Amino acid sequence: MPNRSTRTAATSGRESVDVVGLAAKSKRDLVVDLARVFCVFAVVMMHSLMVGLYRDGDAIGQINPLQTQSWFALATWVGQIMPLFFVVGGFAGAVSWRSAMRRGTTPGEFLRTRLVRLLRPALPLLVFLTVVLWVLVLCGVDRGVVDIVAAGVGMPLWFLAAFISCQAFLPIVHRWHVSRPAPTIATLVALSVIVDAARILSGVQEIGLFNLVFVWLAVQQLGFLYADGWFARRARWQLAAGAVASYALLALLTYTLHIYPVDMLTNLNPATVPLILLGVAQVCILHLLYPLLRIAMTLKPVLIATFFVGSRAMTIYLWHLPIIVALSGGLFLSGWVDSVPGSGAWWATRPLFVVAVWLILGALSLAVVRWERPAKAALQGLRQTGTVRIRVAALLAFAVFVAEIQWGWSLLLLTLTAAVIAVALRLVTPGREITVNAQPS
Repeated sequence: MPNRSTRTAATSGRESVDVVGLAAKSKRDLVVDLARVFCVFAVVMMHSLMVGLYRDGDAIGQINPLQTQSWFALATWVGQIMPLFFVVGGFAGAVSWRSAMRRGTTPGEFLRTRLVRLLRPALPLLVFLTVVLWVLVLCGVDRGVVDIVAAGVGMPLWFLAAFISCQAFLPIVHRWHVSRPAPTIATLVALSVIVDAARILSGVQEIGLFNLVFVWLAVQQLGFLYADGWFARRARWQLAAGAVASYALLALLTYTLHIYPVDMLTNLNPATVPLILLGVAQVCILHLLYPLLRIAMTLKPVLIATFFVGSRAMTIYLWHLPIIVALSGGLFLSGWVDSVPGSGAWWATRPLFVVAVWLILGALSLAVVRWERPAKAALQGLRQTGTVRIRVAALLAFAVFVAEIQWGWSLLLLTLTAAVIAVALRLVTPGREITVNAQPS
């Protein structure tokens, strides 16, 4: 997210090139901010196209119109941007951890700060969904239908399990990265391959849950390399070769050997090795486009949009699917949009639909973004929380989000998760800081 000096310049009418100059002095990489915002836009766009409602007699059915398209599986090689999300997260994590070490921050204190930033914005959503869905049950809506809705609107929350594990292990793998970068990433990739092989050969899908840790830690290491300037030091032909080689190996594993599905969304949960290859290709392409992206970030509209979305990226990510589902249902029941999902008429409504989603997200974020910005006191009172409490909080949060990956959301699991996250957040938030009306720090 652009820093305070960047925000001031972006909103006070100064020339955009001055903003970039200020960001450069603060050692901020604006292209990373732009990449993060691009990932958020891509996620919202894809999910906006994946919710289609239709009438089946007196009942209402749901279908993913994208999966009916012959080109969709291959399109996920571009549209599946979660690896880039974790690359950018690895970059930000490395920069934050190095700064924390200079201040004398311990790994436990670092993890506590990251948990506060992750769990605070998640809790209001969990409470809201729990209350709304229980109200539907009390109003007579079939429990099975409510569970289906819960599974749909809560689907993106798997991300929190993966990101919590990355933050918990970050100080350790970063230390290994500093001393032995190549063996560290090679080991994580090898462990990912072993888990995939065990899952495929045994047929026990639960084994793949281990790659929720290994795969995303491997992708996070790419972010460490980015922070080191490793990719920036590569020649353009090397970056192009890296991207081509990654996609070629991906084609070999999917189209030729049929070891993995071609659809990269199918490879998401449980996470599989192809996501590492996607991460390599995406970070190489990011650096190939780096000169153009730097120019783009000198344009005031791009800079302002990047700040607005980047300053509330977690809020937008967490709330976008409930809004998409609610808007889709409201338009469908009203009769305004009652076309067959995937038809020409349905596609014709998508641009306006996406604009409506973003307008609602923008308005909603004004009310709930404060949860994404912990009070300064909440981040400064680090030593008030014991290491054991921090680890217990991380484990509790990780466990409930893994349960969603394994079994899918239901009303009961959603209710349990809201309670567990409230407890976890209380464990890492001294005093009454959970409810502080926070300002940007």
